[in-house]
Amino acid sequence: MDDTTYDVVILGLGPVGCTAAILLAHHGLRVAAIERDEEVYRLPRAVNLDGEIIRALQPVGLADAVNALMQPLRPGERAGFANSKREFLFGNTQKDFGVNGWKPINMFDQPELEGFLRSTALAQDNVHAFIGYEATQFTDHGDGVAVAAQKNDGFESTDQLPRQVKGAYLLACDGASSFTRKTLNIGWHNLGYNHDWLVVDVITKPGHTLGLDTLQVCSPDRITTYVATKDPYRRWEFKLNEGETWEEMLDEKNIRTLIDEWTPRDTYEIRRAAMYQFHAATADTWRVGRVFIAGDAAHQTPPFLGQGMNAGMRDVINICWKLPMILNGQADDGLLDTYQAERDAHAHDLVEWAVSIGQLMDHLAAVEAAQRAGLEPPETPEKLRSAGYGQGREQPPLRAGVLIAEQVSQDGVTGHLLSQPLLRASASTQDRRLDDLLGPGFAIVGKTQADLALSPTSADIAAALDARLVSLEHLETSRGHIDRAFNFTDALIVRPDRCVFGHVDDEHTLDDLMAALAEKLCLRY
Repeated sequence: MDDTTYDVVILGLGPVGCTAAILLAHHGLRVAAIERDEEVYRLPRAVNLDGEIIRALQPVGLADAVNALMQPLRPGERAGFANSKREFLFGNTQKDFGVNGWKPINMFDQPELEGFLRSTALAQDNVHAFIGYEATQFTDHGDGVAVAAQKNDGFESTDQLPRQVKGAYLLACDGASSFTRKTLNIGWHNLGYNHDWLVVDVITKPGHTLGLDTLQVCSPDRITTYVATKDPYRRWEFKLNEGETWEEMLDEKNIRTLIDEWTPRDTYEIRRAAMYQFHAATADTWRVGRVFIAGDAAHQTPPFLGQGMNAGMRDVINICWKLPMILNGQADDGLLDTYQAERDAHAHDLVEWAVSIGQLMDHLAAVEAAQRAGLEPPETPEKLRSAGYGQGREQPPLRAGVLIAEQVSQDGVTGHLLSQPLLRASASTQDRRLDDLLGPGFAIVGKTQADLALSPTSADIAAALDARLVSLEHLETSRGHIDRAFNFTDALIVRPDRCVFGHVDDEHTLDDLMAALAEKLCLRY
């Protein structure tokens, strides 16, 4: 590979690809991005951004700007399950502050957010974007990847693509129909949910009668999801009943008939109507040599948890702290094997959870149908009893990879994101989020300064990682709470993505944890 080789070539500049470009550029890497579409897609698709993702943008200084694009909390907002009369059965009241230090569930308009992310990515000095080009071939040479692309007809490009774009690694964020995944003949692990749905987005007008609750309406007549997205927008997802066709469901008269029971026809404008077959699947392989897939290329989920785009963001948040360690010579390439080990199981958990919610909706509809007929309702399967919202932690834990695996199932802390409260020093009135104290990389957090004592070898490991040592003893919580881990441990190690690597317990001293971290990172020090 020659001097013009980039560190990473990214295919696709949707929200996931843009986030990857921003994060990698922040680490000082040279990034080439190839994007087929000249402009951001003008219609909505994803509508929810987790507070966890906003949190991940803190180290690159974008959290406040992205948060400003989110819908502020509206009084009385809830998310949950309802019967055919749209009477609330169970669920959660929305909060304006969660364990990640931001509002947990954030409604947004994708064209607006994606436009911001793309313009931010393209503004990075070390991101070179080839807009209006589509990849046609790539070759892994063992020491790097070469990508060939062609210009799309009718697109004006400000930059001429060279014969090949070369990179040390290729990160494919090229969507559900991924050219990369198909070229590599990567198969799917199907999780068993394939149903046709009509998705309708509207712009509301004065006088509408649409509520603020996001509802899974479990009606025997038609299962429906209603989402109070960012004002002035709203969304419905209507599950097709047996015998209904895509063509008839897309007829505007039929669409308006479906919405009639929600609000008068003169109180909204249809923004988008599209048919989808919701899928639940994860890719069999996420890495082939120097090529990685992420986002919809690696997993597809029903939308009931609003986790499609969020899961893709987690993919690149994960790999974008590992690639710099390899390219900067801190760690061995073996570290990148943990990408699939961590992300596949985590994505599988989320997709399976979304499938369970779909199955719970079907079950609740069957219960109401039995009640209407005066029959004994079906018993709720044990698997579905915990499928609703509100399971404690906001996301499943990582279960393998760069962490102390034996602690994951024991304590509910290792593998999870560390809680991020607002803190202030006892002598100060200025609030700061915990991550701002932890810094952008690894951190060792202790109850007191004494709990952070390291052996010379451990100190060398910490120095090689540029890890911060943070004591909590002089800090007061002004909002949120210190992680529950500190109810039973004196110190723990946090990864750059804010997942807990491990904590001190009867079997692990802090020095033991540091040695295990160096081994799992394939660290050079």
